Amino acid sequence: MVQIEKTVELALDKLAKLKVNDQLISELKWCLESYRADRNPVGLIEKSRIALEFLKEKKEKNSRAVSKQLIADLEKVSYS
Repeated sequence: MVQIEKTVELALDKLAKLKVNDQLISELKWCLESYRADRNPVGLIEKSRIALEFLKEKKEKNSRAVSKQLIADLEKVSYS
């Protein structure tokens, strides 16, 4: 599940660059650290789904704001 860590890190970077939703960023960071500690992906997957929906909304408003690849990768880890 190394891919989930890398994908979430990329999503965190994108959320930070967009300078939006600080609460989601904080929760996602916390879940990532928790996952690294106990390897239980439940919380991380749940927050990844929220990040995915948020990033999809941003992409709809500005197609260049979020890459298709990031959306695809988040979909893979969130719904696999």
